[in-house]
Amino acid sequence: MKKALITGITGFAGSHLADYLLKHTDCEVYGTVRWRSKRQNIRHLQDKVTLLECELKDATSVDELIERVRPDYIFHLAAQSFVPTSWHSPTDTIVNNITGQLNLFEAVREYQPEAVIQIACSSEEYGLVYPSEVPITEESPLRPMSPYAVSKIAQDFMAYQYYQSYGLKTIRTRAFNHTGPRRGEVFVCSNFARQIAEIELGLREPVVYVGNLEARRDFTDVRDMVRGYWLAVTKGEPGELYQLCSGRAWSIREVLEFLVDFSGVKIEVQEDPERMRPSDVPLLLGSYEKFEKQTGWSPEIPFEQTLADLLVYWRQELAK
Repeated sequence: MKKALITGITGFAGSHLADYLLKHTDCEVYGTVRWRSKRQNIRHLQDKVTLLECELKDATSVDELIERVRPDYIFHLAAQSFVPTSWHSPTDTIVNNITGQLNLFEAVREYQPEAVIQIACSSEEYGLVYPSEVPITEESPLRPMSPYAVSKIAQDFMAYQYYQSYGLKTIRTRAFNHTGPRRGEVFVCSNFARQIAEIELGLREPVVYVGNLEARRDFTDVRDMVRGYWLAVTKGEPGELYQLCSGRAWSIREVLEFLVDFSGVKIEVQEDPERMRPSDVPLLLGSYEKFEKQTGWSPEIPFEQTLADLLVYWRQELAK
């Protein structure tokens, strides 16, 4: 039986990836946790996966993890992944995201050099994209506009370097925005859905607080995204870079309008200065053509269904 290790299994994408692996593969699933990890996303998986405490910033801890598990597949999802936090804590973001991956690669070199490693990169790496440059491809220029984006470029290029220098079987997936049930409430789609669910339940006044509604993003359902991660390690080529996206951009205003329509509540929209970023990427719209040709992957879940499921999730969570 193959072994799959998910760093950051308690996170949004990590928990959905565990669901996918348990349902669609015969892999034994392992996941890294920290003592302070919030585990509500995997409460339904506690007896189905093996959780191992590991601090990725500590090389000894990572060495012990890889020596013990010796995984066939590694999905490196653990990261500080919230862009606004990277503005407030740039050092923490860069240290977390780069050092953890460096320790992981060195441990794999020592104990399990044949492992296939998926590195979760980000469309934020592209940063400033001009309208004439869309759809974005793997060859598009990188113009990062946040400390988070800089950290992800470092992870991306480190994976390429370790493939070229040491032959590690790294596969880079540049994921565009993805959302769905269990998405952290700090992320825009989930934040809107939670605010609306709270209004429905009478927990707040009918006011939804927003940031920049004009930014346009390419959204994919997380359940499609993690299916892509599995195809990346089983059908992708080591050393390669693949984009995972929907190929369609929605404005944040349209996201809010969808959720309000699903709910039927009447709301007031109020701009919150705290939700505005020092600089924001105006447009991210990608092409998944290369990945589709390599693996046959394409997104299957309509964005409207993703948002409807997200709203149902928050209704259920808040009713507990």
